[in-house]
Amino acid sequence: MAHAQAFGPAAGLAVVRPLFEVPGMTDYHLLYAVTGDLLCRSGDHVAARDHFLRAASMTQNAAERLTMRGRAADCAATPPATP
Repeated sequence: MAHAQAFGPAAGLAVVRPLFEVPGMTDYHLLYAVTGDLLCRSGDHVAARDHFLRAASMTQNAAERLTMRGRAADCAATPPATP
């Protein structure tokens, strides 16, 4: 996330996306949450929503699940970025 703060969400996504190829990482809900955040900040609200919902479905923690569902709802309510 620090990389994305310094260089923008696209740069952060470039760092995060390869992690989906690492065995075991696709079972880590926070990978989906971070990706959702970066997608949301880059304007891809549909993909961000999907990632937040996936993160919510993976966590056993009720507070995290509520937070991820809230972030998904926020993305769904945000108009898409105009090119």
